[in-house]
Amino acid sequence: MLRAAAAISRESSFVLVGSQAIVLLLDHPPEELLVSTELDLYPALNPEKADLIDGAIGALSTFHDTFGYHADGVSPQTAVMPQDWMTRSKLVYMGDITAICPELHDLAVSKCVAARDKDADFVRALLSNRMIELDTLVARIGQLDAARYPVASITDWARRRAMEARP
Repeated sequence: MLRAAAAISRESSFVLVGSQAIVLLLDHPPEELLVSTELDLYPALNPEKADLIDGAIGALSTFHDTFGYHADGVSPQTAVMPQDWMTRSKLVYMGDITAICPELHDLAVSKCVAARDKDADFVRALLSNRMIELDTLVARIGQLDAARYPVASITDWARRRAMEARP
């Protein structure tokens, strides 16, 4: 899908901000983390080209119908993460394409902010598989701009997911 996104956008560097970034972060991610059929991404240098990607290989596109998965062209504002998330990101090189993937705790922060059912499933799975630590997650949530985001509520949401993740 990254090659298709590169061909469409004529870009070679992409930021992956959704749950499926985990495919590039881990050699063998648990099956329960691979349920999504979408890859949320945007061109790193020209994020405005995400609309091209979304239109060509997004949901309900011929690409999606053919392969059963799709890209969601998103913006840098889509995933809320600590301001310094990029310093911890992982670069994955696939030929001439570079994927920039947030570190798992930063990715989990974005899921805690979104707080949908599928995000709860994802965060619970990360916690139950001991792929992230609650203390680190809470500390990263604490780095969010409290004037823009309800940090205490987000922290409480994350703590509830941790309680649910316990065996």
